[in-house]
Amino acid sequence: MKIKVGFGLDVHQLAEGLDFWLGGILIPHSKGCVAHSDGDVLIHAICDALLGAANMRDIGFHFPDNSNIYKNIDSKILLSKTVEIIETKSFVVGNIDCTVCLQKPKIMGYVPDMQTVIASLLKIDIDDVSIKATTTEKLGFEGREEGVSAYCTALIYKNLENFDS
Repeated sequence: MKIKVGFGLDVHQLAEGLDFWLGGILIPHSKGCVAHSDGDVLIHAICDALLGAANMRDIGFHFPDNSNIYKNIDSKILLSKTVEIIETKSFVVGNIDCTVCLQKPKIMGYVPDMQTVIASLLKIDIDDVSIKATTTEKLGFEGREEGVSAYCTALIYKNLENFDS
């Protein structure tokens, strides 16, 4: 079995009057992410972690933000396509561990729904999707509610007995 680990990070500015998508879920909030796509920082961090683990560049390489194809795209589509991309190297997802940094809104009540959505897209068990949230104790851009960041570590693997390496 070949096991690889990747790390992903995404950051977006928050602005009044935009939808706030996180982990594939629309969360009620007065602010949303300024972005070319729907601005789902959590899904973007997961994509980068998976692509990095497979040594297949990053989300911007595969889904450039200067392409109209991806304008306002649902990030769940990007995650599904990312899974297809790593599958071209015969990798499957083992698990992910994510942290979201934001002052508001409080998101812990939405985590089970996010886990369900993400597990389905990654083709893994819900218990293999860890999502945590933290404030920055009112420090930095997250603490001032100017933006949100997300971090993800992903484990991918392929069984070398079943695949050519």
